[in-house]
Amino acid sequence: MGISIRPSRALFAAVMIGLGIIGLIYGNSALIWEPIRKTLPGRPVIIYLCAVIEIGTGIGLLLRPSVILACRVLFPFLLLWMALLKLPGLFLAPHVMVSWEAFGEIAATSAGGWCLFAAHAGAWEQWHLKFAIGESGIRAARLLLVAALPMIGLSHFVYHDLTASLVPKWMRFPLGWTYLTGAGSLAAAAGMLFGVYPRLAANLEAAMLWIITLLVWVPRVASMPREQGDWTEFFISSAIATGTWVVADTYRSVPWVASGEAAHAVSPG
Repeated sequence: MGISIRPSRALFAAVMIGLGIIGLIYGNSALIWEPIRKTLPGRPVIIYLCAVIEIGTGIGLLLRPSVILACRVLFPFLLLWMALLKLPGLFLAPHVMVSWEAFGEIAATSAGGWCLFAAHAGAWEQWHLKFAIGESGIRAARLLLVAALPMIGLSHFVYHDLTASLVPKWMRFPLGWTYLTGAGSLAAAAGMLFGVYPRLAANLEAAMLWIITLLVWVPRVASMPREQGDWTEFFISSAIATGTWVVADTYRSVPWVASGEAAHAVSPG
């Protein structure tokens, strides 16, 4: 490959490839694309095209010659996913927490995609989209993650029984873990927003999301490898965790316990 790739970017790419493979395997029945109306003409073609985009951009993120093109395609793709499939739910059912949770999940993933887009902008973006690239783009992506995390965290409180049921049986006090993880997302958002140890907050949130993914969904996939729903949840959970990690990686030049304006410094790449 000829270039050292940040681990967060490599894993983000792998998750995109995984989502694409799931789309190709399950096609028109892929749970991830349920918001697309089943009566929409060409729905299967759209789903397969989305899967190809995910695989193609994932591979592109791993290769130096194609990383700019991959970011150019992936970031708008994630924004469209958020705007067309998740945003309508907020207007149709604003009182239903799951609508906000679903929006927050793709928003967290999109924040990671935005950071990559901002860090790997080409000449066209530097001329036409200065507000969305470089340090300003990364700062905006951080704010998108800050907005997304409370939606995810609050869902742990609203759907506490469901969330607690996902806690592994060997872990005692499942309701306590449910509330703790929900509060963790809220605290991470606050830390990033107000510049109170934002690097520590973002990285702890990413680590927590990965621990949840590994403890909850990996055993389910391993025990029922043919269950489509578990695979879908695994890759969605992985996308949220990896998107958060990509954003957290932009703080790597900031001391772990820095606060204030200096704590908002940006490390692109």
